[in-house]
Amino acid sequence: MIKKVLIANRGEIAVRVIRTCREMGIATVAVYSELDRNALHVRLADEAYSLGGLTAAESYLNTEAMLDIIQRSGADAVHPGYGFFSENTDFARAITSRGVTFIGPPPEAIEVMGDKISSRLAAQKAGVEGVPGRSEVLTNAKEVVAFGKEFGWPVAIKAAFGGGGRGMKVVEGPDGAQAALESAQREAQSYFGRSECYVERYLTWPRHIEMQILADSHGNTLWLGERDCSAQRRHQKLIEESPAPNFPDEIRQAMGEAAVKVSKACGYVNAGTVEFLYQDGEFFFLEMNTRLQVEHPVTELVTGLDLVEWQLRIAAGEALDFTQEEVGRNGHSIEVRINAEEPSGGRFTPSPGTITRFDQPSGPGVRLDAGYAAGDTVSQYYDNLIAKLIVWAPDRERARRRMMRAIEETSILGVATTLPADMIILASQDFVDGTHSTKWVEQSVDFSDLSVAQIPAVSVGAGTVRKDVTAEVNGRRVTVALWVPESSDDGPAKPVSTAAKPRRQHHGGVVGTGSGSVAVPMQGTIVKVSVEVGQHVEAGETVVILEAMKMENSVNAEKTGVVKAIKVAPGDSVTAGDVVVVIE
Repeated sequence: MIKKVLIANRGEIAVRVIRTCREMGIATVAVYSELDRNALHVRLADEAYSLGGLTAAESYLNTEAMLDIIQRSGADAVHPGYGFFSENTDFARAITSRGVTFIGPPPEAIEVMGDKISSRLAAQKAGVEGVPGRSEVLTNAKEVVAFGKEFGWPVAIKAAFGGGGRGMKVVEGPDGAQAALESAQREAQSYFGRSECYVERYLTWPRHIEMQILADSHGNTLWLGERDCSAQRRHQKLIEESPAPNFPDEIRQAMGEAAVKVSKACGYVNAGTVEFLYQDGEFFFLEMNTRLQVEHPVTELVTGLDLVEWQLRIAAGEALDFTQEEVGRNGHSIEVRINAEEPSGGRFTPSPGTITRFDQPSGPGVRLDAGYAAGDTVSQYYDNLIAKLIVWAPDRERARRRMMRAIEETSILGVATTLPADMIILASQDFVDGTHSTKWVEQSVDFSDLSVAQIPAVSVGAGTVRKDVTAEVNGRRVTVALWVPESSDDGPAKPVSTAAKPRRQHHGGVVGTGSGSVAVPMQGTIVKVSVEVGQHVEAGETVVILEAMKMENSVNAEKTGVVKAIKVAPGDSVTAGDVVVVIE
């Protein structure tokens, strides 16, 4: 019996786990960085402890700090969420070696499936074919070029120890191989703590279909149903749904059985997802995510199962109390991710900042899994997922219309979000018809008429308000309440991300002015300077690469000329508007 769970994560997934634990009568322990001191997951947990640090490497990927808090808190189980340590074999072994339950698969299964290369080999051994690729770690760009010449361009470079599109770069031809490999390795190291990458064929018009599985320690492995995650940008999902539209039932059955084969081949236990690419009536094994998925709520709504509850029950040694034939699937569910990003022009640039207002939707069949509330800050140092909006309805069309209604009720001020882009996607005929692919959003959807609306920050009236002040006693968080005067300062204008009028009242991109002073559009960290003083550059050429919210963003020259000055170096922190390169 699990009594106290430490959630080794932050944001929406930490909140999600805390809520199910509370319903089950299980105590929760949150951990937090310096920037997350008063985050929503910290406020909701029974206990909270400081990890210290700002970046993920300094905090949520700090193994020693995490292990110390596990011991001090007396937690008898750890839920890793997704990202960070969720697919880290060393962390899972460090947990289990201390007699603490890891709420996930055995370390040996993570070792096989958490490494995308060995997972390809394991799937092939189980009789499930994967996307053609090179099942070895890349050591240089020449290997990428050789693979492209053999299988054709484009090809995909992917992080071996990650998922969610992080550390994935598409290479269109030989000239882009070196830069793409370096970028993929940097992103993989930053987000997963491992830089290894591999290469595989990039399919022309595939759908991303994944199968949710549950496996207990008593030999039972079941597939619960598929999710279509084809609406993506930068290889990261925007909208997910279950069941997949226009998906033959015989393929569904075959894919479910293949997912079970792959899971059993590695001795998998707990919740997991086997991902496939589907094209022209065929499906190929892509990878297995040895953790809970961001999009798990759509499976929960169509099956009626609480996957986090089953994670906890399986980790406690319980057996599944239903059979494959008893898995029911009812109606249709759609999820949209609400990310702090500016989508105009299809750029989807990070938009860190403080949320000044968050009006949440409600009504029949509407669920919101949020990691932030009004007043919380979305930091440049972490993933930019603010919340997930999920709906259920008896059929797909009603679910689509319900989602659009729910988005219209949602208003977020202070940061730009992906909601306006979601509205355009949901209204597109290709999405209505279910004929879209993983490349569709970036190649076919028009975001050109999205524009940013500037409105004053919400005014605060006079009087006094309660202010919760955080203190730490030996690293453990405690909160005291103070009553302080309200501020009447309206502050500067903030971007609005309400979705009520998506084609008039939304985000605008950073538009080049032809200036010779190249400024960064957002807060972040310089990871690469691509030019030198005295170098001739063309308009549109990349001058620096900026990392913000775990994504790399190219900052380009706005005019042709010669580089006169470089004002930054790799590792420098910059804020929006800082000039990084001067061109004459």
